[in-house]
Amino acid sequence: MKHETLEKNATLLLIFSFLVVTIGGLVQIVPLFYLQNTIENVEGMRPYSPLELAGRNVYIREGCYVCHSQMIRPFRDEVERYGHYSLAAESQYDHPFQWGSKRTGPDLARVGNKYSDDWHKEHLANPRNVVPESIMPGYAFLLDKEVDVKAYGKHLAALNLTVNNGKGAMYRPEDIENAQADMIAQATGENAEGLLERYPKALARNFDNDPRITEMDALIAYLQMLGTLVDTAAFTPELSR
Repeated sequence: MKHETLEKNATLLLIFSFLVVTIGGLVQIVPLFYLQNTIENVEGMRPYSPLELAGRNVYIREGCYVCHSQMIRPFRDEVERYGHYSLAAESQYDHPFQWGSKRTGPDLARVGNKYSDDWHKEHLANPRNVVPESIMPGYAFLLDKEVDVKAYGKHLAALNLTVNNGKGAMYRPEDIENAQADMIAQATGENAEGLLERYPKALARNFDNDPRITEMDALIAYLQMLGTLVDTAAFTPELSR
C-alpha cells in the first residue's frame, strides 16, 4: 500500500510530516494577519484609572499573582465558587496579564465589591485578623507608603506604546492630562465628576481612612474594581463538569 512506502522511507516521511505541519500552521496563523483585533469588544470594559493602575503596580510588585490567579475557568466548581467565568476582553488592558498558574489563595477575578474597604485594609495589614488560617504575609507598610501622584500622566502615556506597536491609544490625551487630578479625586471622593466621565464605574472615596494617598488606597481601589466592569448577566455560562 502507498502509506507503507511512506512509512518505510524516512526521507519521504520527514518531508510529508513537514508539509502537514506547515499547512496546519498556516491555516491557524495566516487569518490572524487580517484581523484588526482578536479580542471581542465587550461593553463596560475600559482602561484602569490612574489610582487603580497604581494599585495594580503594587499588586505586581509584591508578587500577589504568585498565589492568586485572576482567571475563572468555565467549570462548574469554579463558577459556583468564584462567579462567572472570565472573558478574554477583561484582560485586554492588562500588561502583563494576571491569569496566574497557581492558587494558594482564592481567585481574585471577581473579588470587586465582595468585601468592604475596611475588610481589605485589615486583611492586607494582618491577614489572620479576618482569616485565621491564612498563610498570607502582611502588608501593613502600604499604609505608610504614599503614591507619587505626579508620575502617572507619563505612566499612562508609556502604556499607549504597548497598543498596536505604539500606533493605538489606550489612554486619550485628556486622560493623560488629568491623571493627577483623577488620582486625587478617586482617593478622596472629591470633585470626581471628570473621573467618572473618563472612567465609568470607578469607585471614588477614601479607601483606607487616611488623608494621604497611600499604596493601601491604590491596592484596595484596584481590588474593588476587579470583575465589576462587565455585565456578566449578558453572557450565558456554558459549564463543563
